Amino acid sequence: MLLCTACLVGLQLLISCCWAFACHSTKPSPDFTLPGDYLLAGLFPLHSGCLQVRHRPEVTLCDRPGSFNEHGYHLFQAMRLGVEEINNSTALLPNVTLGYQLYDVCSDSANVYATLRVLSLPGPRHIELQGDLLHYSPKVLAVIGPDTTNRAATTAALLSPFLMPLLLEQIHKVNFLLHEDTVMFNDNGDPLSSYNIIAWDWSGPKWTFTVLGSSTWYPVQLDINETKIQWHGKDNQVPNSVCSSDCLEGHQRVVTGFHHCCFECVPCGAGTFLNKSDLYRCQPCGKEEWAPEGSQTCFPRTVVFLACQEHTSWVLLAANTLLLLLLLGTAGLFAWHLDTPVVRSAGGRLCFLMLGSLAAGSSSLYGFFGEPTRPACLLRQALFALGFTIFLSCLTVRSFQLIIIFKFSTKAPTFYHAWVQNHGAGLFVMIISASQLLICLTWLVVWTPLPTREYQRFPHLVMLECTEANSLGFILAFLYNGLLSISAFACSYLGKDLPENYNEAKCVTFSLLFNFMSWIAFFTTASIYDGKYLPAVNMLAGLSSLSSGFGGYFLPKCYVILCRPDLNSTEHFQASIQDYTRHRGST
Repeated sequence: MLLCTACLVGLQLLISCCWAFACHSTKPSPDFTLPGDYLLAGLFPLHSGCLQVRHRPEVTLCDRPGSFNEHGYHLFQAMRLGVEEINNSTALLPNVTLGYQLYDVCSDSANVYATLRVLSLPGPRHIELQGDLLHYSPKVLAVIGPDTTNRAATTAALLSPFLMPLLLEQIHKVNFLLHEDTVMFNDNGDPLSSYNIIAWDWSGPKWTFTVLGSSTWYPVQLDINETKIQWHGKDNQVPNSVCSSDCLEGHQRVVTGFHHCCFECVPCGAGTFLNKSDLYRCQPCGKEEWAPEGSQTCFPRTVVFLACQEHTSWVLLAANTLLLLLLLGTAGLFAWHLDTPVVRSAGGRLCFLMLGSLAAGSSSLYGFFGEPTRPACLLRQALFALGFTIFLSCLTVRSFQLIIIFKFSTKAPTFYHAWVQNHGAGLFVMIISASQLLICLTWLVVWTPLPTREYQRFPHLVMLECTEANSLGFILAFLYNGLLSISAFACSYLGKDLPENYNEAKCVTFSLLFNFMSWIAFFTTASIYDGKYLPAVNMLAGLSSLSSGFGGYFLPKCYVILCRPDLNSTEHFQASIQDYTRHRGST
């Protein structure tokens, strides 16, 4: 690694030498050198650089007419004075004479030339490339200057591989009097002397200086006479020295340069706020908090769920309760007229299983109201799915059984007798319901619906909900009911030409189509809306399905029992069957 560094430094020095040594004289001026035991180098701009536009690197001669630089000359003389004062003192560096080599760095090329001269070896004045740069000993011990950032960066890049210092190792031990002022440094090499604060005045043909105040290290004190400061504003008005104005509340400061006082104001994003203790960084709000854009504080999130006290909930609760009462009333009505032809043709005792399954589904809908709890999340969707499955299986098998009786009892008597003797209707309902029960149990065990707090959808809300809608079990259960609804629809449609008293094709078809439309509307709404009232939409879809099933199958029969008792007679049903038989025989 060190060898690679040496090679890179060698290439850099070779290019620099070709540019600098080829165009500069190597004879130093007598005024710029002082022999001594140890040499210091000073790089000062005694002449101003050329300001013309260049399209390629060029060498600029320093001693051009009219290019004298008074500031660089002052620095030049200050270093000469400092070295001479040290050499003339009997207390400072006894028996040691300091020397110097001063260079005019009026341009970039002159600066590179001077730096290479500093790095050259005593005597031959050339730079030797070595594998170990730590033991390279140039003739100069330390360098003072240049006074501009660009040229100092160039000099530092060339000097740093050779470990050349801007301070001597023993500088923190220096302590002497210079014109009645103590010169001393701390362990970091920083001066501990007192200073005069002066203002430079260029208003006349020559520079003038005005002492405005002073600073001392021991004791630490700063004195400034503000009345002596001459400002450039109107009536000596003090200018505003702030780089950027204060930001508005909720706007952070983004530093645009090297100084913290120069910044741009950027509003804090949503969900963050600006703490007054740190004006440069927006702080994130807590999980239960939120903040709009450009905020200086966070606010508690609003916890939302479908509360029972809301008007929407009242309407849905009233409708669901009414459906339950109708189911209970229908069950009582059918029990009272159990032996009548209408009840027997509707399925007899099977009707009570259908009404009970609808009641179970209706009871599950109460779980959508109020703050979600673990029992509500576990039961509300699974109980509805299972209850509606039982109802659909009964509806399907009842329609299928009528088709067998009227269409296949004579054409396929063996199948008909096997269906009746083996209790095909009950077996079908049991298998279909058990399959859905297995799906629901798997759903509850593997993808357990649990109450959760949702934070991502709305920045200012906490949504209390159950996790069932995101699970595979929820999708499987509703797909299963969808397929069963299609089967019930198909069986009902096949029985459209059955006797009038046994033909519910129109009503059942309408109820199943309404069921399809209800769930299509729910899933469409759920895909574009996921707010507070999504459980209400879900509950409305379930209520619509239950109501359509009850209305399409049971309400016509209730109407006949209550309003048309003349149609609820054995004679009327036998006449209807005879008309169907004559019509079938004629066709």
